Amino acid sequence: MLTVPEASARILEHITPLSIERVPVLDSLGRVLAESVRAPMTLPAWDNSAMDGYAVRGTDIDAATRERPVQLRVLETVAAGKFATRPVGAGEAIRIMTGAPLPDGADTVVRVEDTDGGTETVSVRDARDARRNVRPRGEDFNEGDALLDPGAALGPAQIGILASAGRATVDVFRRPRVAILGSGDELVDVDRFHEVLAGRKIVSSNGYTLHALVRSAGGEPINLGVSPDDPASMRDYLRRSSGSDLVITSAGVSVGEFDYTREVIQALGADMKFWRVRMRPGAPLGFGLLGSTPWIGLPGNPVSAMVTFELFVRPVIRRMLGHTRLFRRPIAVVLEERVTIGARLTHFLRAIVNTRDDGTVTARLTGPQGSGILTSMSRANALLVVPEDRPVAEMGEMMHALPLGDDAGLTTQFSLA
Repeated sequence: MLTVPEASARILEHITPLSIERVPVLDSLGRVLAESVRAPMTLPAWDNSAMDGYAVRGTDIDAATRERPVQLRVLETVAAGKFATRPVGAGEAIRIMTGAPLPDGADTVVRVEDTDGGTETVSVRDARDARRNVRPRGEDFNEGDALLDPGAALGPAQIGILASAGRATVDVFRRPRVAILGSGDELVDVDRFHEVLAGRKIVSSNGYTLHALVRSAGGEPINLGVSPDDPASMRDYLRRSSGSDLVITSAGVSVGEFDYTREVIQALGADMKFWRVRMRPGAPLGFGLLGSTPWIGLPGNPVSAMVTFELFVRPVIRRMLGHTRLFRRPIAVVLEERVTIGARLTHFLRAIVNTRDDGTVTARLTGPQGSGILTSMSRANALLVVPEDRPVAEMGEMMHALPLGDDAGLTTQFSLA
């Protein structure tokens, strides 16, 4: 069996970013840029006011104090989006709003709080703003500057830059179309829940969790349904994956009498790369190529499917999207309880990670770790990593955990420390 890092590397060596498509900039959140973006102009295009106040000459207010304020004549008022009609001379001021172009002759904006707010004359009572509160031309960027490079992940700030540069559309890597197939005679969708209540079937929860996981990773899920435990039926279901960029199946990759997935995948001409990994949960994991389309066979147990998706499928989707940072960064945690493992396999245990008031990051298990206990996965915000050579870890020992999203880093109290 391959180790977890070996299996991940084996999969990713066959994965490349997908083709490029052009999308509206408002639809580009979470996508990866596939072009260089340069500034078509300078921003801001002129020196402008950093706050509401009065545009003046710094030399006119250098001596201003509360006891001996400086009196200036107000020429006019300039709102954002307007331009002054005359320059500022000695002993003069122009009322100005935040973002408005700085009038010729001025090098200072006195905040309105340091004045009496006059409209014909203004009394300046403090010199602290002399030659300040001016945003210079080109403070953000200049014409021709490189604003964003290919491979940049597009978040709110990057989308704002694109808009500032006049981009209504942008070239990004295409989202992967991910076909999802479950298998098992015992499985039904929720529209047949009456059979579940009658004790004859169980809900195919993997179909729903994998659909959500694909979407959260940035892919476009394609639900192929649930195949009966029959090779011919499974082949028919898998043929529906034509046109997808990635195929993931759940169940049928172990050694049970009715585990047909690997057999069917091979019969369809797949180039099998491996089918077991030294880990728990999730040891029966398959990977191969159906022509040029990657196939990843996940285990059928709900927790095993989710854990192996996190470790192996999520990085694949991210690479297809054009990301270069594919993996979550492990964090050091202090155990709140004694942890033991049985088999000499790398274990990924469902855990709750918290940060104490003193900054110490701790971890405790969610409870029983059976691979069919999906509720334990819903309580977890991290996977505690227990190496195969550490069968026992005592309370207070340092381990590592893989966060599952942002929750492990969140807190109920606002803090800047």
